[in-house]
Amino acid sequence: MGTVSKKFDVIIIGGSYSGLAAAMALGRALKQVLVINSGEPCNAQTPYSHNFLTRDGSTPAGIAGVGKQQVEKYETVKFLNGFASSGKKTDKGFEIMMETGETFQALKLIFATGIKDIMPPIEGFSECWGISAIHCPYCHGYEVRSSRTGILGNGDPAFELAKMISNWTPDLTLYTNGVSAITAGQDAILKRRNISVVEKQISKLEHLGGHIRHIVFTDGTRSSLSTLYAPRPFIQHCTIPESLGCVMTQDGYIKTDPFQQTSIEGIYASGDNASRARTLANAVAMGTAAGMAASKKLILEQF
Repeated sequence: MGTVSKKFDVIIIGGSYSGLAAAMALGRALKQVLVINSGEPCNAQTPYSHNFLTRDGSTPAGIAGVGKQQVEKYETVKFLNGFASSGKKTDKGFEIMMETGETFQALKLIFATGIKDIMPPIEGFSECWGISAIHCPYCHGYEVRSSRTGILGNGDPAFELAKMISNWTPDLTLYTNGVSAITAGQDAILKRRNISVVEKQISKLEHLGGHIRHIVFTDGTRSSLSTLYAPRPFIQHCTIPESLGCVMTQDGYIKTDPFQQTSIEGIYASGDNASRARTLANAVAMGTAAGMAASKKLILEQF
């Protein structure tokens, strides 16, 4: 950062796709912006990104790298690598404190901080996450089409996901990892589609470099498997929005209006932390909307 001012129009916390998109919109509006990035994207292990027009099949890091290079051309946008540990409301806006103790002020805040997936206590799962243990058929389904596929889940959510994933593969098994909560009616429907339900407890995933080879059960048996859809519970990657009073949804996302503003005036949220639609394209769209909304608000307030 050097001698860069500690006061900005907008501080963006999170420097991945959504944060970069917000920064670009603000830079093009000539606003003084600080992007704080801790460098911990949730898709760090994902080898390729898909379903994003013009960049289909590129690496997540490659897309983010190109995005940062383009945003860096806007001289009013500055970057800081580090961890924002807390924030507070001030008379003139907001103050963000870094883990180092350094503080920065801004009139508006944008949180593009994403979420953190909670891994199950299954040996090998974390190593496979984002590679062959996946969450979204629209992000990864085409690449693993027709493979020997499993779903890790139970009850109604797992049944609904099984209906979806059957579009991509005829070789599908539902693993409930314990006593099944699938109803008799749902089980009959699954059987008609040759989708079996396995209730055995899972011990580990045998894999090679994150690519699943077998699913191993606690009774010592195992089954061949290539792909495992496993939607995960999550926590917010950053707790500052909630500490500042931002209302959260029942599902754990930051609640926003159509312009990405939270329940707190002057605070915006975009990307995975505020939306169930967990795609790169959606993150970019939300970031652009947040950047435009924040810049418009500033322009009108300063007129």
